[in-house]
Amino acid sequence: MGYLAVWKILEEIITEFRKKGLSIPPTVMSDLKSARTMISIIGTDSGHGETVQKIEEYLGSVEAYLVTAAQKNFASAHIDEWLKSLERANLETSEEEYETRFVAGVPRDQNWIRVEPITSLPVAKLKQLAGETNLSVRAQEDGRLLVHGKAEDIREFIKKMTALTV
Repeated sequence: MGYLAVWKILEEIITEFRKKGLSIPPTVMSDLKSARTMISIIGTDSGHGETVQKIEEYLGSVEAYLVTAAQKNFASAHIDEWLKSLERANLETSEEEYETRFVAGVPRDQNWIRVEPITSLPVAKLKQLAGETNLSVRAQEDGRLLVHGKAEDIREFIKKMTALTV
């Protein structure tokens, strides 16, 4: 499954962070562990629409943190390799798996990520960046933003975010 491949890549990235002596926040590790648990559940759960949504939420959260933090400590070429690997892993999803992936309010033909505002990137700045890259934004109850649109626009959005956090 594509989710497991993405999870493994994120785990490898965390291993590289630790080799460099960088710490990973407990919330990020918790999200990674939760994603792994949910991936295990998906194999036994036939009606797994909500499970899939949670997996994508957890993996997206971990990916967003790692890419942002990596910008400060790794070469951009190395980060681009990680992003390409993650993109390939996302494409490994079967057609059936793709049809069940769904977030309320996001058209099926669009990709999405959840972004957690930080002091250097407050909500207003994130909304501005999303607008500049032709993406739609919706605030969520937990304070995060759901950003959605074309895959290439999301990649551009992530690159702009990481450039501003350096």
